[in-house]
Amino acid sequence: MSMARSVMWLPSSVVTLVFCILITCEPVTVSANFNELVNITWGDGRGKISGSGDELSLTIDKASGSGFKSKSDYHFARFDIEIKLIPNNSSGLVTTFFVSAPGEVRDEIDLEFLGNVTGEPVTLHTNVFAEGQGRRERGFHLWFDASADYHKYSIVWNPQRIIFMVDDKAIRVHENLMNIGVPYPTRQRMWLYASLWNADQWATQGGRLKTDWSKGPFTVHYRNLKVTPYDGNNQTLTEDDKANIIRIDKEFKIYDHCNFNIHPLECNKPA
Repeated sequence: MSMARSVMWLPSSVVTLVFCILITCEPVTVSANFNELVNITWGDGRGKISGSGDELSLTIDKASGSGFKSKSDYHFARFDIEIKLIPNNSSGLVTTFFVSAPGEVRDEIDLEFLGNVTGEPVTLHTNVFAEGQGRRERGFHLWFDASADYHKYSIVWNPQRIIFMVDDKAIRVHENLMNIGVPYPTRQRMWLYASLWNADQWATQGGRLKTDWSKGPFTVHYRNLKVTPYDGNNQTLTEDDKANIIRIDKEFKIYDHCNFNIHPLECNKPA
């Protein structure tokens, strides 16, 4: 029996993997619909996947927010998604897209969008937890209206570094410095999460501005989720990436843990 006939009964994703073992293939990008990739894990119906599975929405009202979690865990990959944030006044609300290995020894890579009043920029808050140690926050004002249209946000996680990206341009890099004793999230597989929740005790102007529930409910839209496994060379940091990080730092960065003598060992190393 031919190889082709012997695998005809297998799911298409498995067939692809079989042939990639036999021949040289590019990294397989998991780019299925939301029904295949994630589960709505909380929110009592406030999280919804479109009938075709191409789009997902998370809604929050005064009673509850909502969120989803991937059906699989991953060890080194690039995670891409397009998000359209809450329009107008979103003070106090936090939209997230992150990977995490929760537990006593926590690993996590965070993208969090902190809401603001109408006309003021949203803050993109980034953070890294490694072996239970966090406090690696770096924040940026978004330089566009993130509610007017979808924009692409990416987390690249590989053995060498973590890269945060917006519209395929790097805005922050966190290097693996385990060789000098700095923890790095390398030992655990991580799950992909997203959520919309209320954090008006701190999220906007240090908690001074609260969520205006009279304007609710509030909804965030997600689409085009893709996961690309790391293959050793497909997630590098280019010279253009490095130049863009310098530009974003200069023009849009609003806080950095390295300015507060937190984790001095890694902060004394080149970014």
